[in-house]
Amino acid sequence: MGIINIVKNVKEIHNKYIIIVKIGSFYYCYGRNSYIISYLLKYKINILSNNIYSCSFPQSALNKVLATLERNKINYLILDRRNNYDIEEKSDNRNLNKYDSIYEEAKKELSTKMRIEKIYSYLIENSNNKELINEIEKVINERRKI
Repeated sequence: MGIINIVKNVKEIHNKYIIIVKIGSFYYCYGRNSYIISYLLKYKINILSNNIYSCSFPQSALNKVLATLERNKINYLILDRRNNYDIEEKSDNRNLNKYDSIYEEAKKELSTKMRIEKIYSYLIENSNNKELINEIEKVINERRKI
């Protein structure tokens, strides 16, 4: 069974938890969980095959990540791939869990950033189109406050 399927199975039981999977000396989050980790800690999100989002961080950053999750009252589980995905650590804030509200904030911010990245990529691909660049500069300059 692939790692994504295992995370999906765990999420069925612990749907309001961030599932963190330890693989070697790195930790990985997938799907919605990667949005939250990226939003709170400014880690980069990667897009895997089948449009699955992923976020990772080194073992040296684990304490910082867990402290951030605990400060924001977000439940988490750490699974260890080496030990057949056994739960290595768990935090449960019970009814104080802010998983959903933080996810909504993260989704808004990250969707805006992704839109900006698409625009940036388009501009780079069309950087030789001086008319386009001039029009964009004109719009930007018109919107600047005096």
